[in-house]
Amino acid sequence: MIIGTGMDITEVRRIKQAHEKWGEDFLQRVFTKNEIKNAKTKTSFYQHLAGRFAAKEAVFKAAGDKNISWQDLQIHNDAEGKPICLFLNGKGKNICVHISISHVKTYAVANAIITKKS
Repeated sequence: MIIGTGMDITEVRRIKQAHEKWGEDFLQRVFTKNEIKNAKTKTSFYQHLAGRFAAKEAVFKAAGDKNISWQDLQIHNDAEGKPICLFLNGKGKNICVHISISHVKTYAVANAIITKKS
């Protein structure tokens, strides 16, 4: 059963500008240590981060739970490259999140569908 859906689009330049303005503080507020470490291995660093940012925003919209924060979600890829959303800090125990992320040079987009765990 679908509990909620969410979608977000993010300008890559806004992620870059935020990082340039606030530095590592911005990254550490929005992304987990693992997300930052993984992004630093990518040649398209800001596109990668923008995709993760959009995915988290899409999950926030789909969940509709104001108690979920940036650090409660971790976006990564499985062995085949499929994006996965993990809930951290004891959040999201009874739900599954299905996400999709895409990006081009200037934009990143993501959608999320939240279902109940069976």
